[in-house]
Amino acid sequence: MVEKSDKKVVRGWVFYDWANSVYNLVISSAIFPIYYNTVMEDRFLKENGWETLPEGVEVTVEFFGIPIVASALMSFVMSASFLTVSILSPMLSGIADIAGNKKSFMRFFNYLGALSCISMFWFDDVSVELGVFMVYLASVGFWNSLVFYNAYLPEIAPPEEHDHISSRGFIMGYIGSMILLIICLYIVMFTGENGSNTAWSFVLVGLWWGLFSLITYRVLPRGVRKAKREQGVLWKGFQELKAVALEFMKTKRLKRYLISFFFFNTGVQTVMIMAVYFADLEIDWPKGGGKSGLIISILLIQVLGAVGSYLSAKLSDKIGNIKSLLVSIIIWILICFAAFFIKKPIEFYLLASCVGLVMGGVQAIARSTYSKFLPDTDSHASYFSFYDATEKVGMVLGTFCFGAFQLYFGSIRYSILAVALFFVIGFVALLLVPKKERITQ
Repeated sequence: MVEKSDKKVVRGWVFYDWANSVYNLVISSAIFPIYYNTVMEDRFLKENGWETLPEGVEVTVEFFGIPIVASALMSFVMSASFLTVSILSPMLSGIADIAGNKKSFMRFFNYLGALSCISMFWFDDVSVELGVFMVYLASVGFWNSLVFYNAYLPEIAPPEEHDHISSRGFIMGYIGSMILLIICLYIVMFTGENGSNTAWSFVLVGLWWGLFSLITYRVLPRGVRKAKREQGVLWKGFQELKAVALEFMKTKRLKRYLISFFFFNTGVQTVMIMAVYFADLEIDWPKGGGKSGLIISILLIQVLGAVGSYLSAKLSDKIGNIKSLLVSIIIWILICFAAFFIKKPIEFYLLASCVGLVMGGVQAIARSTYSKFLPDTDSHASYFSFYDATEKVGMVLGTFCFGAFQLYFGSIRYSILAVALFFVIGFVALLLVPKKERITQ
């Protein structure tokens, strides 16, 4: 048995947030999207013998012989990675629960992600297919390692300590990723010519993630092994999700809230993943100042995200969780429609500030609202597994629609309208959530 509340183990668990959060900020949100657009544009210009990209022409690449818009391709790659995680997570979680080897699974996906990040150093030197496969593996490694990381919390601490320990992890991750992003910003802006050393950022992310995680694995227990092996362990996770889904059908408030969460959280996650691709392509950045300007805006979003989380908690105390979420979603809808029209850097900075203020807040309140709406049950892990599965499926849908709208309408600006639609549906669904739970037999 694992001794709960062991300070050494808890510190080790928290430290994994410090290790892995650099991927989410540096790779997903800041440095790589800009680098990817630059590499793909350079290749496109060389293939066509152009010096600059003609106005109205979108950068396309050949992917297994099929021409596709470069930014849309990345939408589909991310969508495929989230779909993979959605399928693998329940299966592997079931195996890990029986065998009691969560640490082995967590470490495998951790190093898969870290090594994939390092391999992205050669992204510009390999084929498009191999390059985006590196990105795909890094995403699968990151999100699947989190599945097993989160599953440790009930084993290392009692429920009354979960909020405090989780917040410690969040703070560690926030500080660590900000430190590395500033280092990477220095590399991009002040070393090499025209950001030629940018790819070293991916090596730093992989090393940071891989090496600092060793602190976690040195103290984290292997996992709790069940004495009795069960039949059909491969499908155990899916069976648990199915059982929770059947329970959901008996509720009204929780069911309607989860429907709303699926749509508005899909909007939030899609913005967080794809916003920099949009801004790099559609904002009229001054020559040579686009990369640094975008990274600075990401730093701004992170700082304001912490402020927004605090303010949203205060607002929910005054007007309640549902009303607080409704206010946040209205702001998100306005942000999406404003993004459709903006072109100047100052407009993007203002919009990024608004995103920062509502980004952290809506995620924090959404999760706490779900927790409050849960029925009287001992199966909290299963309910939150269903919550996480809902989030991942939404991320698949959001990133896929982002790319599909761009291809259909011929402009990434229309992808923003797809995101706005998710928020509108989520808003309407949230209005239909009853104040009190109703259980149907």
